[in-house]
This record gives sequence, C-alpha cells and structure tokens, in this order.
Amino acid sequence: MNSRLFKHPVMAAGLMALLGLSGQALAHNPMCECKSVKDGQIRCTGGFSDGSGAPGVTLDVIGYDETILVPGKLGADSSMTFKRPDAEFYVLFDAGPGHIVEIDQADIEAP
Repeated sequence: MNSRLFKHPVMAAGLMALLGLSGQALAHNPMCECKSVKDGQIRCTGGFSDGSGAPGVTLDVIGYDETILVPGKLGADSSMTFKRPDAEFYVLFDAGPGHIVEIDQADIEAP
C-alpha cells in the first residue's frame, strides 16, 4: 500500500473506515434451522449470524428431482411451517448470492 495515503489524515481515516466496514459485511452469515413439529409439520426458522432476522427471505422445499414442492417466504417472525412432503426433499434458504443454506430431510430434527 502506498504510504503517502497515510500522510493525509482525511485519506487515512477514510481508508481505515472502509477497511473496518468490509469486515462487518463478511460477518453476516446465513443461518437456518428446521424441526419436525406436531401433525407431520416442519417449522424452519432463518436469520443471520449478526442476530438479525430474515422476514421475506425465500425458503423453498425442493424435491430431489429439483421440482419445487412447497414455494415460500419466511414470515414476519422469520419462520415458515409446512406439511412434510411425501417425496424426498431438501429445504433451500436463499437470501441471495453467498447467503444460501441447504438442509436435507435427513438433517431435520424429530419432535
């Protein structure tokens, strides 16, 4: 890095602020958990590692043949409940590029 940038205090402060923000942007990892609940239902809850929720984020239930079995979005409480499909499936939490979580049916906790 060019040492002349640090000789001007405003440039140095701006550069340090940008470097600090880049670390914060990377600490925003997606998280999703699915559990079996009563009556053959599954409840999935999504969010981010910084503690923020994910209302409105796409959560689709997809068959192993790549057909969408249950299209959906997380509700205001960052969760979605659906009937367990008869076909083999996985859950796809998709908050955009680099923010995707897949949960296979075998990894869904029993009640």
